[in-house]
Amino acid sequence: MHYPKTRQKLMSLAVAGACAAAAAQVLAQEAPAKAAEPEVQSVVVTGLRQSLLSSMNLKRNSDGIVDGIVAEDIGKFPDTNLAESLQRISGVSIDRSIGEGSKITVRGVGPDFNLVLLNGRQMPTSNLGDLNGRAFDFANLASEAIAQLQVYKTSRAETPTGGIGATVNVMTARPFDRPGMHSSVGVKGVYDSTNGNLPGDIKASRSTTPELSGLYSNTFDNNKFGVALTGSYQERNLGYNTAAVSNGWKGPFRGDDNSWGTIPKGSATNPPGASDLYSVPQNLNYNFNGVKRQRTNAQLTLQYKPVDKLVTTLDYTYSENKIQTKRNDISAWFNFGGSNSSWTGGPVQSPLIYKELLDGTSDIAMGGADFATKTQNKSLGFNAVWKPTNDLRFELDTHHSTAESRADSPFGSSNTLGTASFSRGDTTADFSHDFPVLSIAGADFTKAPQQVTGSVFTNGYMKGEVDQTQVKGAWKVLEASELKFGATVSEVKNRSAFSNQQRDTWSGATKPSDYPSSVWHPESVRQYFDHIDGSGSPSLFNQFYTFNFAQVRQLAATASGKPELYLPKTTFDHDARTTEKSNSAFVQFNTDWDTKLPIRTSVGLRYETTDVTSTALVPAAVGISWVSQNELPITFGDPTFTTLTGKYHNLLPSFDSDIELTPNQKLRLSLGETIGRPRYDQIQGGTTLDSLVRANGGTGSQGNPALKPVKSKNLDLSYEWYYGKQNFFSLGYFRKNLENYAGQSQFDATPFNLHTPVGGKFWNEALASGCTTADTTCIRDYIFRNHDGAPGVTRGPDTGTGDSKHTTGTIVGQPSDPVANFKINSFSNQKAASLNGLEVNLQHMFGNSGFGVSTNYTYVHSGLKYDNAKLGEQFALVGLSNSSNVVGIYEDKNFTARLAYNWRGEFLSSTFDGSGPNPQYVEAYGQVDVSIGYNYNEKLSFQFEGINVGNSIQRVHSRTKQQLESVTQQGPRYMIGARYKF
Repeated sequence: MHYPKTRQKLMSLAVAGACAAAAAQVLAQEAPAKAAEPEVQSVVVTGLRQSLLSSMNLKRNSDGIVDGIVAEDIGKFPDTNLAESLQRISGVSIDRSIGEGSKITVRGVGPDFNLVLLNGRQMPTSNLGDLNGRAFDFANLASEAIAQLQVYKTSRAETPTGGIGATVNVMTARPFDRPGMHSSVGVKGVYDSTNGNLPGDIKASRSTTPELSGLYSNTFDNNKFGVALTGSYQERNLGYNTAAVSNGWKGPFRGDDNSWGTIPKGSATNPPGASDLYSVPQNLNYNFNGVKRQRTNAQLTLQYKPVDKLVTTLDYTYSENKIQTKRNDISAWFNFGGSNSSWTGGPVQSPLIYKELLDGTSDIAMGGADFATKTQNKSLGFNAVWKPTNDLRFELDTHHSTAESRADSPFGSSNTLGTASFSRGDTTADFSHDFPVLSIAGADFTKAPQQVTGSVFTNGYMKGEVDQTQVKGAWKVLEASELKFGATVSEVKNRSAFSNQQRDTWSGATKPSDYPSSVWHPESVRQYFDHIDGSGSPSLFNQFYTFNFAQVRQLAATASGKPELYLPKTTFDHDARTTEKSNSAFVQFNTDWDTKLPIRTSVGLRYETTDVTSTALVPAAVGISWVSQNELPITFGDPTFTTLTGKYHNLLPSFDSDIELTPNQKLRLSLGETIGRPRYDQIQGGTTLDSLVRANGGTGSQGNPALKPVKSKNLDLSYEWYYGKQNFFSLGYFRKNLENYAGQSQFDATPFNLHTPVGGKFWNEALASGCTTADTTCIRDYIFRNHDGAPGVTRGPDTGTGDSKHTTGTIVGQPSDPVANFKINSFSNQKAASLNGLEVNLQHMFGNSGFGVSTNYTYVHSGLKYDNAKLGEQFALVGLSNSSNVVGIYEDKNFTARLAYNWRGEFLSSTFDGSGPNPQYVEAYGQVDVSIGYNYNEKLSFQFEGINVGNSIQRVHSRTKQQLESVTQQGPRYMIGARYKF
């Protein structure tokens, strides 16, 4: 909070820090008192221009670098999706899922390292698409109950830790924020064009779906009591179609490599040179996806003010996101036999044409899926603010919040039912256009009818819990300073679990005659990719079959006689649980300095300790059996939970300063340290051993709960010019030096205390008799011939004759034998990176014309990039991209219009694909959205919205543009609605 600046001398200016010291020596002198600056708070506004004004004032009056978005009116946020709103802020980019904003990247820092708060409280995360991530999924929250989004790009001692890119605070409406009675209802019809571009077996029956919302807020007894209730229900039916090398690219190989998967010598046009790198596709897949989504949100807020100096708030927030997915696909898998190909040229090559020569009996694979998931978020919180005096303020906030995702279908949270016709001849993939063209010779669905092959049914589960209590205080010291202090106790739990029921009968699970021909429905491919360049190729294999998943699954279950294999397991094979208990305390001192150019500083320090307990269900190893020369398989018993622990602490300083060059211009400097905690799989408890041990020991893997968080040392500089009531320009520079990224490491251990015959009593006897340690055949022969029947020694039949006669059998490690050593692969803090960038913002309203524009551009750079010409695993920053927004608006008494263009440059999304260490680059993507509002009167208004009206496509490639990973066609959706205020 800013306070009036009094006349004071500057003998304590050094406390402010090095940033202001030099300026203070020149500028320090007495100055007239300055009027109080407004407190950073939610501002209730009633129009788009006023929303932009409130967002501008939030930025202007905050400590540090803060951006935000404020609701146009109570219950009316600028976008229906919060992530879509956040992407309008400079430095914020989004990842989309099913055509909607889902996760955010801020200033090049990925979703796992951005923290999301709800009313200042840390929120749990849950996402079956990433069982080990910490990223918050904004698709779970509707916007109707949201009053404000605050994006803190610089660190503050009073803010919970976890956000390196940014901390996003989602503020909901509370009745005391706007006393009196306010209520509204809204209704929308959503038409999603993508549902109409799907095969009939997966298409929803209607493309137009409803959205309903309502809000009631009121205060009573002279504003002593308050209640607010918001609710919304939204349905959406949609689709998307993707062409992909879904299992990644095999390689890369050097041009002189002759291993399996390489191209035959003399079979290629413009082949890779001896030192060139190249890769070949594992498969080519066209998949068609129909999705239904139902989202329910509700919040109840009760406020009570027994006396003027005490305000208490009790709130409960609930959200549910249910998604049902149906999929059909067609694919061809390459076997890396004889082939013809042509290549791009260059040191890193990709095929333009890749043709594999086949005999006409390979599979034309056509799969299906039908699964559903449900995610629920629940948060119950209590807050009390007590102001015993005008100079002293205390706050207590506590909450219990959960996020839970699970299967919502008897067929599991994900599945695949494979079918095939075994009639594929020569198969060609053409990667010379945006769309990869698959050509198949010899296909004959009559001679080789469709039949069920392999299948996978997955049962996934994830739950996050946060219990957090925060106590804060603020003490107004003198007339121009404020001391903030507080402590937090939190417990964050995460559980991720899954099991797979898999049949690897990919050459056929039953017989073609088990399936009536009527269950296979003929379809064509081309029409579903008509907006992607290359899909019109006459060479395209343009026929495939779809089917009703439930019907064919039942036929396969009956024909196989093993119906249990066509349903997900009811228990989990993998179950990992992590608990992080943190205690923290902070102190922050804010001062307004009376100088010729007024200066405000904020100096803070936060100390935090975290104890990590990580438990996982792993197969329990009970013994080692020596069955052949150098093979000692482990015997496993029932799975058991094993636990690992870790602990770390951090001392995090922060410093913010702003100088008012003029009443309308500011310079800001921020320094600070922030942390982002490791992913859950990196700190997973339990040791998983590989099943085969050698004479020199075994291998295994485990997480490392003692991993330190990634730490970022941050520098921010910003110039801001507020040159009109609603106009501003800003230019900012930021730099982040990041350390403690996790990398692979290895250590020696003796998990489960497994005894091995290697080095035991009988082994040593064999060595004494003349065998060498390298001759394990000699050692085994000696033990079986001299100790058959001894504990753990079971001799089998001999093999060979004469000098080639040797024994067989099993030798089991005994308690007197040595304990086996294992090399365990784990994680350790070993990687570092740095990034820097620029942000430019401009907001300008053209007088009283009603027209205005808001635009920004963000440039992000890091020297740590993926090297496409390098083999093996690499560490590189994912999510790093430039981005920009241009938003044009018009508003008068009756009409509001907004035309928005959002662009994100190409970025590295992953360092692995389905095959191994290969980069995935999401290509530059731009999207146009439009909204128009009409106020019929003060109570009734109408809205029209169009999302992705330009029908943009999303494309991902690997080391070259021709090395396609995926390309997706979606389409626009349109909404028309009405809102009535009572």
